Amino acid sequence: MWRTNVEVGLVVLVTVGAYTYIANTIPQVESDVPEELTFTGEVTAEQLVQAGGELYNGAGGCTACHGLGTRAPHLLADEAGTGLIGERCATRVTGEDCKTYLHRSLVEPGAHIVEGYDPIMTDMSRTLSPAQIWSMVAYLQSLGGAVTVTADDIGDIDEPAPGTAAPPPATASLEPLEIMRSNQCIACHALGGEGAPIGPPMDGIGGRMTADQIRRSILDPGAEVAAGYENFAGLMPATFGSQLTAAQLEAVVTYLVALQ
Repeated sequence: MWRTNVEVGLVVLVTVGAYTYIANTIPQVESDVPEELTFTGEVTAEQLVQAGGELYNGAGGCTACHGLGTRAPHLLADEAGTGLIGERCATRVTGEDCKTYLHRSLVEPGAHIVEGYDPIMTDMSRTLSPAQIWSMVAYLQSLGGAVTVTADDIGDIDEPAPGTAAPPPATASLEPLEIMRSNQCIACHALGGEGAPIGPPMDGIGGRMTADQIRRSILDPGAEVAAGYENFAGLMPATFGSQLTAAQLEAVVTYLVALQ
């Protein structure tokens, strides 16, 4: 009996050691996490607009979809004769003023889908702080309209904000499907009848890509664009290096490789 217990113990130690080694050898990719904003109670509309514009045109990644007018409504130019976004936002939904409409579109994008476009946008509160979201609303309002966002909208902004806006883990689970659903992977990649054809399907991905290729596509999605999905280049966020633990990343990679 003691010999069996020793053998079992050795198997456990070897298994744990192997996974620890794998986790520590995963290349660390720096995610493009938008810098957090810090304001005082006297924040001005100009400060909000400037911060929102830098975020929209930079680390926020908004122009990948909203700067072309093909994947999503063009927010930096006239859209089908309705004017700039700051002009048309107040007329989009009955009973919602411009500020309310824009904010809801960022944190609840499925609520208002503009006709002719697919529901590909994700909840921005998953990756941006309230201050960042409201500054972006102010920036969009400024494009043809009046800025009505104030410090009261942002809330308690006298407290120092964190140095980055890295989102908290969507789940602590190590179950691959739970990880992928919680991080909205299946919202864009079809898998077992779920998801949408925005990105390459995950069904059978193990027969098309190696573990290293899958891992790289998760950590650095802009490194290589799959053939046929060029129009969606830049849509997948490069933040999963921060959102997933090493163990979660390996759990997902191992699961996907097995999908032959």
